Amino acid sequence: MKDVYILAIESSCDETSASVVKNGKEDIATVVNTQIDVHKLYGGVVPEVASRLHLENITLVIDETLKKANMKVEDMDAIAVTYAPGLLGSLLVGLEAAKTLAMVYDKPFIKVNHMMGHILASNINNTLEYPLISLVISGGHTDLIYMENESSFKYIGRTLDDAVGECYDKVARILGMPYPGGPNVEKLAKIGKPTYHMPKILDDGSFNFSFSGIKSHVNNLVHNANQRGVEVVREDIACSFQMCITDALVNKSLSALKKYNVKNFSIAGGVASNSYIRESLVNMCNSNGVKVFIPDKKYCTDNATMIGAAAYVLYKQNKFSDLTVNANSHEELSLEEI
Repeated sequence: MKDVYILAIESSCDETSASVVKNGKEDIATVVNTQIDVHKLYGGVVPEVASRLHLENITLVIDETLKKANMKVEDMDAIAVTYAPGLLGSLLVGLEAAKTLAMVYDKPFIKVNHMMGHILASNINNTLEYPLISLVISGGHTDLIYMENESSFKYIGRTLDDAVGECYDKVARILGMPYPGGPNVEKLAKIGKPTYHMPKILDDGSFNFSFSGIKSHVNNLVHNANQRGVEVVREDIACSFQMCITDALVNKSLSALKKYNVKNFSIAGGVASNSYIRESLVNMCNSNGVKVFIPDKKYCTDNATMIGAAAYVLYKQNKFSDLTVNANSHEELSLEEI
């Protein structure tokens, strides 16, 4: 089979990214334009601001990517783009840019679910093996997904309220740290001790998660201490919080692996770049004879390379889309659940 080059575009939240990906594995060139410094002023992502910045940057990012790859749109075998889920205005910018390129240059068009991109990002530096259970942890998702093959997704567990990344950001704000909160909590936790009691996270025997309780617990802990004029030890709260979160992720993942008798496990999503969570899950796998797949940290956060990796799977299956496809802010990988 001849080499397949895909121009992939990602704009689901606050990163404008484009990538040229060869055969779903080789990152020929990638550009990521982040909006973090802008949204930091507001304490979080402002959807209207995000979409406006995508509009300003999308053409520049695509042009720079092709220049780095020393290639042209004419050299591409397909154009791929994230169409769901994400911020609707942000998704539309990337989607319309991709559809325009596909129409003008008469290229096959591939719509990609953002979460499929996160999961298949492990194919960039490895090759996923099946059956597989994937833990997807990000600012908007905390899911356990069973996969029989590279295009089969069955939800076996999910968050019932806050996503783990969202919980990190909210706890960071409670502790007086700026956006994005996740890396700041992780950094603070490294110098702390787990001296604060934290509630167990949905210890009900299911594979679902719930993080609203621990978020409220931290909020009440800090508020009550302030009311009494007692100083809290922020690094110890951060350490206790992170350990509790990680224990839940590890324990539920291990339970799922045992129940479905699966020996392959992948970690995906932006929170997978958290070193403590990453190492804890890897240690769990190593202790239980499970093969673990995890992307390089630069492919954990939002990027177009992972969209190209997922698009290659769809390309091989001739799963192309017409240009009437629209953005969808909530669409999941599959409605099938077990």
